[in-house]
Amino acid sequence: MPRTWRLVDSGLVLPPESAALDEAILEAHVSGQVPNTLHFYIRSVPTVSVGYFQKIGGSVNLDECERRGVSIVRRKSGGSSVYTDRGQLIYGLVLHDTDLPEDRADSFRIICQSLADALRSLGVDAVYRPMNDIEVGGRKVSGNAQFRRKGSVLQHGTVIVDTDVSQMDAVLKVGGARRSELPRPSDRVTTLASLLGKVPDMKSVKSSVVSAFEKTFDAEFAPSAITTLERSTIEKLVDERYSRREWNLKF
Repeated sequence: MPRTWRLVDSGLVLPPESAALDEAILEAHVSGQVPNTLHFYIRSVPTVSVGYFQKIGGSVNLDECERRGVSIVRRKSGGSSVYTDRGQLIYGLVLHDTDLPEDRADSFRIICQSLADALRSLGVDAVYRPMNDIEVGGRKVSGNAQFRRKGSVLQHGTVIVDTDVSQMDAVLKVGGARRSELPRPSDRVTTLASLLGKVPDMKSVKSSVVSAFEKTFDAEFAPSAITTLERSTIEKLVDERYSRREWNLKF
């Protein structure tokens, strides 16, 4: 019989809250307050999500971010800096490490392959590219990262539905390169909209992801809301960490 897991859809959220949401759910899961959870959100303003160890100067054009009103938030997981906007669906899957293979690469494979299956159901030839990307025709349509804490795993990532690639090129650097040099960040990515010839409805993208994860993990997702405990943690994390320049711009 399928297990019941939680589905939380936060809709549009501000950048500091988006990072705090993922961490708050993880903390609540570690303490046994909430079940395995799939979380969806879309950042309400254009944002560069910086990997925990990323050096700002080598990956982000700060002048362009300021000029264009693009926010910067540093997440707890590793990986590269990514540009996100309202054209990207972001998911976070929090589950017990016992629900995944012990090997980190294998755990990425299980979740990312499920995401690739979801995107194929929408009509694109998506394939998993180790260790943490999903590609169509050699170009990334989803990037993913993991963070682990005390027996719980958070994997979160993007599904690029219809993003502003010109702005992506303006605010991101590739390998420390200037914007005038190749490759451009957008040379490495594609969008569902360009692949399908139309912008898919976000509801259909979410539904496909939910169905794929349910099949992979033999689970059923029950719609729910953030708990009072999680909300308190979110407010604390926003105030003490994710709204502060000294956190987001360190390194």
